[in-house]
Amino acid sequence: MVRRTPREKKRLSYLKDRRNAYGENDKSSRTSIRLRKRAVNSANRRLQRTVLATLNGRPVGDRAAEVAERAAGRRPKRWRKVPDAPLGELLARRAERAR
Repeated sequence: MVRRTPREKKRLSYLKDRRNAYGENDKSSRTSIRLRKRAVNSANRRLQRTVLATLNGRPVGDRAAEVAERAAGRRPKRWRKVPDAPLGELLARRAERAR
């Protein structure tokens, strides 16, 4: 087991510990992540549904190819989680603002 000095522990804490810098309550991330994923997936499904609705019935030759091309031409919406900021960076920004 490696013994660390208090100064070294603090330095490692500033590097490894992370805090929510997004500006919302850190506990609300549990629900907002689900909400955002749900909204993006719903929007992508809606887009596909509207493109397929242009067929109006059975696919017929060129029309089916045209609809498939339109569906592939649209880029789906994406949402990614943003990692929390390291504690050291957050405290440095806070100190900078206080000046």
